[in-house]
Amino acid sequence: MTTTTTTHPAPCGGVLTVLITGANKGLGRESARHLVAAGHTVYLGSRDATRGQEAADDVGARLLVIDVTDDASVQAAATRVRDEIGHLDALVNNAGIIGNPTKPTDHVTAEDLAAVYATNVFGAVRVTQAFISLLRKAASPVIVNVSSGTGSIHRATDPNSFESTWPALAYASSKAALNMITIQYAKALPGVRVNSVEPGFTATDATGHRGQSVTEGAAIITRMAQLGADSPTGAFLETAGTVPW
Repeated sequence: MTTTTTTHPAPCGGVLTVLITGANKGLGRESARHLVAAGHTVYLGSRDATRGQEAADDVGARLLVIDVTDDASVQAAATRVRDEIGHLDALVNNAGIIGNPTKPTDHVTAEDLAAVYATNVFGAVRVTQAFISLLRKAASPVIVNVSSGTGSIHRATDPNSFESTWPALAYASSKAALNMITIQYAKALPGVRVNSVEPGFTATDATGHRGQSVTEGAAIITRMAQLGADSPTGAFLETAGTVPW
């Protein structure tokens, strides 16, 4: 599903208010850095206030303490943004955990999946629901769901792709679920551009700091957070183009 919408004009002056969850390190932090450098107001979401403040000070963002797995924390965060700004132009659902990638697939339990889904799936829904009223007040609102190529069923079943060689029952299935959530929100929210992005194999804690730089990985996130009003919605994108579902 790839459609466009021209419901709203572009934001006046091009200055956006952006929230990035899970942004005290890695891709979230680097995305915040680049969006602040572009002149936008960025709320850097972090569960831990101390680490979050250090990251916010480093990149010039505003710390927003938010635990995506906790209703009260998310509601308090939404209230603060409402009181301070009154709207939200872009929500980046970046918070995510990988689980235990070395655990054999046939040993992964329902509890293992629940722990990963609590952040990667239910957390994204919880935050989206809490902030949707603020997004609707924006001129040209955007939701960016940070997914993974491992959530592509096409790639997982292609013997020539890296994704087909990496057993990650909890993580990969959580990102496939997030992709479906993207599609469903895109259909339900015609005034909001809702897309999944694949940053690529990036040097973060989750990959043992192997792969491309966080600057390279953050590029697609920051680009999609600044979409114009007539841009795609319901798409799965990476820097090179469209990712097959």
